Amino acid sequence: MTRSVPSRHHDIADDLRHQITTGHLKPGERLPSEADLASRYKASTVTLRSALAVLQGEGLVEKIHGKGNFVRRPLRRIMYVSGWGTLDPWTAAEPALRVTVRTATVQADGHLTTLLRVPTGSPLAEFFCVSHEGESPHGLARIYVPRDLAPAGVLDDESPCPEAVKRFAVLGPPPAAIRETVSARPPTSDESLTLRTNSAAPVLAVTRVATDRTGRVVEAALLVFPGDRADAVFTTHHTPDERQTAG
Repeated sequence: MTRSVPSRHHDIADDLRHQITTGHLKPGERLPSEADLASRYKASTVTLRSALAVLQGEGLVEKIHGKGNFVRRPLRRIMYVSGWGTLDPWTAAEPALRVTVRTATVQADGHLTTLLRVPTGSPLAEFFCVSHEGESPHGLARIYVPRDLAPAGVLDDESPCPEAVKRFAVLGPPPAAIRETVSARPPTSDESLTLRTNSAAPVLAVTRVATDRTGRVVEAALLVFPGDRADAVFTTHHTPDERQTAG
């Protein structure tokens, strides 16, 4: 019987993991450059990057583009609460969390025409939102609204984005119905880069479509959260049958 021999990159990952878990390398601390680490461990850059990828997959190290590799700070779990006006209470309740918003006017095509039930080329207001705790991203959202329903001024830099956008919430009055589809899937390359997650780690994806009383779609939101620390919470309220409660 042959015994498997640990590969070199696992040995390096084990040593760095030990330094992190024992506090020799502290949360938020920048690791030496990849070239310096490769020289220290007498390994190739490819081997060193494979070791870092193991730690990134475990959530111990995060790579920030243009800055380097850092020991990841402990991050709180993310809670997505289903329903109108109850999105991500951590965004509204935690002052340490901030949300950046980028707005644009786009034309509906492909899946957007299906989600919003509009003809190809219809003008839409797009809100691209990313929430952060310190330097670490928590989630992202792409919110689409028919252009004529967009809050006045926000696309022309005439007024700040509504607080609802910053909470990944529905923009207008409470809709008559909301349909949410939740799935776990691999991240796209852009999502992995924005959320700084391992491309092999799944994300929690929520597609939310809100309609008014006439059946018109007033908003479609595409939400993405790191799957290893996100929970989706759904609560159902049962209304007594009027026929049973009538006197």
